[in-house]
Amino acid sequence: MQKGMHLDREHCVRAVQSKDARFDGWFFTAVLTTRIYCRPSCPVVPPKPANMTFYPSAAACQQAGFRACKRCRPDTSPGSPEWNQRADLVARAMRLIADGVVDREGVPGLAARLGYSPRQVERQLLAELGAGPLALARAQRARTARLLIETTALPMAEIAFAAGFSSIRTFNDTVREVFALSPSELRERRPRTAEHAPGALSLRLPFRTPLNPDNLFGHLAATAVPGVEEWRGGAYRRTLRLPYGHGIAALAPKPDHIACRLALSDLRDLPVAISRCRRLLDLDADPVAVDDQLRSDPVLAPLVDKAPGRRVPRTVDEAEFAVRAVLGQQVSTAAARTHAARLVTAHGTPVDDPEGGLTHLFPSPEALSDVPPESLAMPRTRRTTFTTLVSRLADGTLHLGVESDWAEARATLLALPGFGPWTVDVIAMRALGDPDAFLPTDLGIRRAAQELGLPGTPAALTARAAAWRPWRAYAVQYLWATDSHPINFLPV
Repeated sequence: MQKGMHLDREHCVRAVQSKDARFDGWFFTAVLTTRIYCRPSCPVVPPKPANMTFYPSAAACQQAGFRACKRCRPDTSPGSPEWNQRADLVARAMRLIADGVVDREGVPGLAARLGYSPRQVERQLLAELGAGPLALARAQRARTARLLIETTALPMAEIAFAAGFSSIRTFNDTVREVFALSPSELRERRPRTAEHAPGALSLRLPFRTPLNPDNLFGHLAATAVPGVEEWRGGAYRRTLRLPYGHGIAALAPKPDHIACRLALSDLRDLPVAISRCRRLLDLDADPVAVDDQLRSDPVLAPLVDKAPGRRVPRTVDEAEFAVRAVLGQQVSTAAARTHAARLVTAHGTPVDDPEGGLTHLFPSPEALSDVPPESLAMPRTRRTTFTTLVSRLADGTLHLGVESDWAEARATLLALPGFGPWTVDVIAMRALGDPDAFLPTDLGIRRAAQELGLPGTPAALTARAAAWRPWRAYAVQYLWATDSHPINFLPV
């Protein structure tokens, strides 16, 4: 689906009539006769087209007076792929709202991070999504409240506070308005398997099929930093640095969802933790659109057909990933993990893991800016690269967060000592989330190109890869999958 397709009535009607789950999260169907809104794949008999109207966001549906369907639960749809594949103002704003910025800093804080006035942000969100930042944040609070009601035994007052509501009355009114049920009625309807331990939640993270978990979880496990990450019992586990505290996430692939278990020191961090886990696993991607484009190349088509639905493994902490990219320059995966583990032990924040195995949060840029350069077991030039990076991250002159302007961040990184195209593009792909980032100098990509008969030089390969745009980061995943060698970080 192309940007703006939610306005194409004919396509939307066809998607609803065929109950096409690929479009869940792209748009929402509001039924004029029942005043209910649904996801396109709702299992009930589709309404007459004359009774359908379409909205680009759940918040717009709620603002127009529609309530969420109890059957298809549209609030649990995957997010729109638009917000992670674009770098414009609206996409950056949506990533920040998902990261809880409006609840913590208000609309002025959101606008300040984006470099626009609150009025400009409001106007652009209304134009594209039919709802402003406050309405979008309210819809997110409602989703968070429902999760806590259904997966914990917390008192409703604590849930209201954790979900970001200013009062119990607002919490009650919003839940009833959005879901047509009171909080207590929602709890009575919760699944019997709901988790009851306060602070520990078991959730199902939806995604669009297909999803191939092999490269996604395989890469995360192969590069895991001891103390911060581990693969155990079929799940990837890692510590999370969050706005109000810290958390531990355990993520396990299932046929139709990702099983997610979160232990949080402060439940107010729930929506942010979910957003970051989804981003880490690229769960809001549109794999059908990606794979269809890559299949148009006869060299890539067999790779896509063999294992469709590959995702780009991303990160829960952009600054952490940038530091790790520098630690991995021109060394093996094992050496990069060893360097990172030493920093974690010496400068990371200790955390308590009830299940054992995880010991620290990855050190913040502020903590790393105090590291004596001579203590770093790396060549002098890379020490300069490392210290320059962490100082720029710590003083705020380099921004790599979800609000980043991708072009501006790339230019800033390229100007730093020791940052070549490979390092910048791997940060663009994994941290910034650019779906078109490409690594023509990467050793694994060059080996795959040679094996497949693709051009051998970076310039020629880049020219050939123009046909893969805007999904070259996904082409990288398919090319890497042809290489049986261990993951190595060689070019700079």
